[in-house]
Amino acid sequence: MAEKKVKLERTYVVPLRRGTVKIQRYLRAKKAISVLRKFMKRHMKSEDIKIGQELNELIWERGGKYVPNKVNVLAIKEDNIVHVNLVGVKTEKEEEKKEKKTEEKAEKKIEAKIEKKTEEKKAEAKIEKKTEEKHEHHHEKKEGE
Repeated sequence: MAEKKVKLERTYVVPLRRGTVKIQRYLRAKKAISVLRKFMKRHMKSEDIKIGQELNELIWERGGKYVPNKVNVLAIKEDNIVHVNLVGVKTEKEEEKKEKKTEEKAEKKIEAKIEKKTEEKKAEAKIEKKTEEKHEHHHEKKEGE
């Protein structure tokens, strides 16, 4: 029996202030990351936490000393791995799907243009063939007279 992929999505507002307010300023961003990991371990029941690039950049945006007080995150648990990122940020898989769709649309447009051109060429070839036949037939009549 194959195992089902368990996909769990939840949004949280993670309070970082409590964990970072009594820490030396230069260590606050690092501590905020550890507070975030600890929060996710507790709420998502998993040890393997992956923090998204956008979330990491938000925490480190104002340097290591001044971190945001709270962060709104989306946690997605697949199997036993938890991916955490900001709410509203699209995942890599969604972006890949979008890119594939746009590529497929572009390919279809190109194929349609190529088909249209080949049909036009075929039609032109038929017309030329008919005109040549008429000219040949016309020349044969003149020679026969």
